[in-house]
Amino acid sequence: MIIYADGGSRGNPGIAGSGTVVYAADGRTALRDIVYVVGKRATNNVAEYHGMLRGLEAARDLGARSVEVHMDSKLVVEQMSGRWKIKHPDMQKLAMEARRLMDNFESVTFTWVPRGRNEVADALSNQAMDAAAKGHEPGIVGGTSVPESAPSSEAPDEHRGADDCEIVATTQSTSGTPAHWTGATTPPTRFVLLRHGQTEMSAAKQYSGLSDPVLTDIGAGQAAAAAQMLASRGGIDAIVTSPLTRCVQTARAAAEVLGLEVEIIDGLIEQDFGEWEGRTFDEAHAMSPHLHEEWLSNPTITPPGGESLQQLHNRVRAVRRDLEQRYRCRTVLVVSHVTPIKSFIRQALDAGPHVVSRMFLDLASLSVVEFFGEEARVGSTLRVFNDTAHLR
Repeated sequence: MIIYADGGSRGNPGIAGSGTVVYAADGRTALRDIVYVVGKRATNNVAEYHGMLRGLEAARDLGARSVEVHMDSKLVVEQMSGRWKIKHPDMQKLAMEARRLMDNFESVTFTWVPRGRNEVADALSNQAMDAAAKGHEPGIVGGTSVPESAPSSEAPDEHRGADDCEIVATTQSTSGTPAHWTGATTPPTRFVLLRHGQTEMSAAKQYSGLSDPVLTDIGAGQAAAAAQMLASRGGIDAIVTSPLTRCVQTARAAAEVLGLEVEIIDGLIEQDFGEWEGRTFDEAHAMSPHLHEEWLSNPTITPPGGESLQQLHNRVRAVRRDLEQRYRCRTVLVVSHVTPIKSFIRQALDAGPHVVSRMFLDLASLSVVEFFGEEARVGSTLRVFNDTAHLR
């Protein structure tokens, strides 16, 4: 389907409204037009975002599989295409909402058009502003073929229940996602795994388990870059983090741009390296060559005074299961350390401990794993591993 959308405000900020037309693939057959009151004090750009959102909602309800969005707003087109950063908090939230809606389609493209080619949507947005001036509350106030109950633009409840997962599954496209071969009938619970940014200990290549160094300036920049990338993609529903400062700093950088709170979970803390803490690989090996060598290949071996890989895996698995229950069918940003993140990935791969030593995770890297419902033939997948494109 093809969407033409526009929005405007009289005063900027002022009374604002949006207009949207959804066409069939031929670009001529109008399937729905929407007149939407944004509010009495909103900016032109916010109104334009609402026009786009109403179009995506309508296309979803009409069963579209792919969508072309045409707008005369260069800002919205470039931001939603990922080429411009989204700095305004109001638009960040609207962009996140749009990303959630985009998950319902196989593909969504955004194209800028001159105002003269967007006259119908522009006229509808003026109708919406007229309605706002007359005192209409925010919401759909006109158009054709509008459903009796328009989809809400409010953010979803913090914890979606199982029944809501089933509802989402009836509209969510499965083509191009693992669902078409896993046999899943509900959306997965997705974990976006973010390693913390650089510290002085990581720069020195020291074992850094329960030590609590802060981020360096480089590390803070890495955290900010990861946060901006996450904001441009949207779709994060919750943020959890290890209690150690380097992770909390990284998590808060993301929370600031995503508009979310940060939950600290002790079980996401790094492995306790015991007497090897603060040592480099070579220094730890020199301290106890046989034990260090055995520790690298045996997950049950414990560093002197520390914690074994299997002990860590057991506690991280308990955290993952709790989060999966609490945030079923949602997306959770998990900010942690190398070994807990490797444990999440190991669980997604349903693999033995041997895979841990065969993974390398860069500072501030992103990985994504998904866990499906019990009905799925394949219970989990690894979608992204060690992505550092945002740091280049």
